[in-house]
Amino acid sequence: MKIQKLKITIDDKSLVDISFSISSSLALVGQSGSGKSLTLKALLGMLPNTMKCELEVQSEFELKVGSNISFVPQNPFTALSPLTKIKKQFFVDEKKIEELFSQVGLDIELADRFAPELSGGQLQRVVLAMAIEHNPKLILLDEPTTALDPQTRVLILDLLKELQQLHGFKMLLVTHDITSAKALCEDICVLRDGKIVEDGKMNEILLNPQEAYTKTLINAGFANREFRR
Repeated sequence: MKIQKLKITIDDKSLVDISFSISSSLALVGQSGSGKSLTLKALLGMLPNTMKCELEVQSEFELKVGSNISFVPQNPFTALSPLTKIKKQFFVDEKKIEELFSQVGLDIELADRFAPELSGGQLQRVVLAMAIEHNPKLILLDEPTTALDPQTRVLILDLLKELQQLHGFKMLLVTHDITSAKALCEDICVLRDGKIVEDGKMNEILLNPQEAYTKTLINAGFANREFRR
């Protein structure tokens, strides 16, 4: 799929003006204020009314949240209701929930518990199960491993790759963690001030960045800094 134009403005001031393609898995990286989170919000239809958005898409599927598009937020602890049993937060029957839990490596008995009774890794697996319950074509990932310990982070990234092979969805990842981006995504776009300054295959960009800005981001160590808008 191709985002042929995504332009976000406020009071005629340009905040984001980019185009990109998602062939399989793409990471959007950049400093705070670069426009990564605004891009996600635009694709989710969640921009505030004060912002104007122009979006032109070439895709084999409609960008419709809840059917063709799923969203995995940064913090699994706030993604679920703490007062409702896990199974009651799905929109499919219990047989389908059991199938989904099996795919993400969870015991179905956890579906009868409440979110505060689960660990961070278990909750993120529940969120992933919810993300694939309607067989989406595209999953938007907003730093999905930030709240997890290093070992669990690796497990979740491996699980995402397994689920992609099983279901065939595309992934768009926003992250400050270059290790996670490299582990999960084939392609990368580097954003600066709402513009893409460098893009291409992940390994090629990381091994041989052409822009000084990209080199600075890599050398600074993404995992040790905060890169959100």
